[in-house]
This record gives sequence, C-alpha cells and structure tokens, in this order.
Amino acid sequence: MVEPHNENKLGTMPCGRLLASMSIPMMISFFIQAMYNIIDSMFVAMLSENALTAVSLAFPIQQIVNAIGVGIAAGITALVPRYLGQGDKRTANQVANSGIFLNGAAALIFLVLGVVLPSAFYRMQTDVMEIVQGGTIYLTIVMCLSAGVLFGQYFEKMLVASGYARHAMYCQGAGALFNIVFDPLLIFGLGPFPHMGIAGAATATVMGQLLATVLAAWLNRKINRSIHFDIHRMRPALECREILKTGLPSMITIGLHSATTFVVNQILLVYSTTATAVYGIWIRLQNFAYMPVFGMNNGMIPILSYNLGNKRPDRIHETARLAFRWVLIFTVTEMILLELFPSGVLHLFSASEAMLSIGIPAIRIVCISLPLGALSIIASASMQALRHPMDTLLLNVIRQFVVIVAAFAILSVVFHHLSVLWVAVPVTEVISVILAWFLYRRTMQDVERSI
Repeated sequence: MVEPHNENKLGTMPCGRLLASMSIPMMISFFIQAMYNIIDSMFVAMLSENALTAVSLAFPIQQIVNAIGVGIAAGITALVPRYLGQGDKRTANQVANSGIFLNGAAALIFLVLGVVLPSAFYRMQTDVMEIVQGGTIYLTIVMCLSAGVLFGQYFEKMLVASGYARHAMYCQGAGALFNIVFDPLLIFGLGPFPHMGIAGAATATVMGQLLATVLAAWLNRKINRSIHFDIHRMRPALECREILKTGLPSMITIGLHSATTFVVNQILLVYSTTATAVYGIWIRLQNFAYMPVFGMNNGMIPILSYNLGNKRPDRIHETARLAFRWVLIFTVTEMILLELFPSGVLHLFSASEAMLSIGIPAIRIVCISLPLGALSIIASASMQALRHPMDTLLLNVIRQFVVIVAAFAILSVVFHHLSVLWVAVPVTEVISVILAWFLYRRTMQDVERSI
C-alpha cells in the first residue's frame, strides 16, 4: 500500500537553489576524484616507469569494476527519488536494499576474479617481468577489495538521492584525503610504515575507498530518514532487474570510453605516436572540462526523478532548463580559454616542439565540441531520470563509439592527413546533439502525456 506523501526539499525548494545545492557538492566531489587520480599516478611514477605502466594497464579492469558500481548507483539514484516522490516508501526501501544485494554479489565475483585473473591479464599484454609482477600485485588488491568502490558509490548516491549531496561530498573527500596522505607513506615506507612499493599504492587506494564507504553508510543510518535498511530485504527481488535496467546506460557508457580510446589510438598510430599522446591529453582535458557537467547531471537526476513521481512537470522543465543553461555557460568559458591558451595547456604535460606543432591546432579544433557535448550529456541524464534509459543508452552508444570511430576512420581514408582528423571530434558532437535534442523532446512529450 502506498503511504501518504511526505514532501521534502526535492519537491519544495526553488529549483535554482535546489539544483545548485545538489550539484555544487557533486562538482567538488569530481574535482576531488581528479586530484586523487593525478596524485596517485605521480607517486607511483616515482617508483619507476614500469610501475606506472603496470598501474596504467590495470585501468580497463578498474573501469569495469567502476562501471558496475556506477551503474547500480545510477539505477538507485533514479528510482529511489521517484518512489519517494510518489509517496511509496515501501518500494523505495526495497529498491535501496536490493542495491546492497547487487553490490554484494558483484564484490564476491570480483573477489574470485581477483585471485585468478590478474597474472594472466598482464602476461597477455607484456613479457616485462617487473610490469607483470607489480601489476599482478596491484590488480589483485584492488579487485579482491573492490567492495570499497562498489559500496562507496552506492551509499554516496543514496545520500544524493535523498537530498544529502553535501554529505556525499564529505565522504568522497575523506577517502581521497586518506589516499593522498597514505600513498607516499605506504609506497616509500616513511616513518613507522613499511615500504610496500606498488602494493602500497593499491592498499592506500582501497583503504581510502573503504573509509569513504564506512562514513557514507554511517551517515545514511544517522541522517537519511527516507530509507530504512533491513537485512531481510537485502535479497534478490524484482527491483534488482529494474535497477540494472535503469543503470545499464551508465555501465555501457564507461565501458565504451575505453573501447573508443583504443580504436582511435590505432588510427592515430598510423601517423605518429605523438598524435596518440595529443589525443590522450585531449581526453584528460575533456574529462576535466566536463566535471561541472557531470556534477550538474548527478545533482539533477534525483530532482527530475522525484518530481516525475510527484507529478510536477513544471519543476521538471524548470530544472532541466537551468541545467542546460548553466552547463552551456561553463563549457563556452572553457572553450574560449582553450582557444586562447592551447600552448600553455600543453606545456603542463611537458610538450615537446613536435607535440606543440600537432597539439596546438588540434586543441583549437577539438575544444569547439565542449558546449555541444555538454548539452548531450544533460539530455542523456534527463532521459535516464525520466524513465527513458534505452534512449540514453542509444545516445551514448552513438555519441561515444559509433559516430566518433566512424568519423576518424572516414576522415583518415578520405584525406589521409593528420590535421584533418581532429575535425572528427566536433563533427561527432554536432551529430550527437541533434539526435539528443530529438530524443529529449520525445521524452518530455511522453512525460507530459503520462502526467
């Protein structure tokens, strides 16, 4: 039986203030995570280049673990506020508890794979024993103790879904700070700590993730009155299927990113290894530039979902309009800065003269795509929150793999000139934003009809 509706700030606070309060902490969280990854790589690189290579080669597997955690969390973030908005706390609680079961099952699977997979995974890629041995140690630790990243995503997104985005930011910040402090202590054996080398990097990483998880779980128990965690409900249920269906676009999107980078690099290697380095720099710049956008869509999803369940199309439209407007301002500003100072950005990566000759015109071409890509990302997140996950999946597959790979391949075959290939990035975003706008309008029309 549906309980009487109890309104919360997702349905009452003015949309502009609500979106800012939900999104800004998430933006800060993404910046924290970026700092976490950069500093982690810096300390590992101090061991040796092979150590850094070993950690880098672990990236695809780590992305798979992260994709599962993000997908389950995305499903929770979309579904829980929807049921709360409908006043159906019973189903909202069942969804939340089913999420714990799914993450527990995933953690168990990765524990088993972490014992049997890492050595074979590295031997398949290289015969350099320092990389194989170091990478096996690193990947074994992060896979066997993947519960931290899985449940961390879950409990943090539970806070976000219930309107406590600022508290989720605190948890992520605590985990990242722990990793930053303990990385050098455990890697180099400073003070009373043992010298663990690459194992120290993995240990600091998983311990930071576990700390963030414990804090987020504790905060959910202490302040999250919307959800009641019950061990008897942490079991397979119909809600598991709904969570996975809703979160599938997020899982596939993360997986596609790695696949696209690999294929595009194979095309660029025909021209030079420096071209692949420039593309790698662009990927890092793009991810950094989109942090405000990712923060915005993470803050926006629970608002849209809640007000869909609460049958408030006015709040849905206003929130989405604000999100589109704000990310456009962010990314146009970033585009202008990159157009004006491409060499300065490349020098941050110790660019050689050869890299500058390729990179400066490349950055000026590809950065045009930032505002268009931001609009597609917000449209994609909106559709996911508004019960159109398959439209989100379609857009993400076309934008992040099909069109960009095809554009690079066709331009390479037709022109066979490196300077022309960079046009593939803005061309991809032009095609994608047209598709995104069509799918988004259809979604909003369906929302109007259903409400």
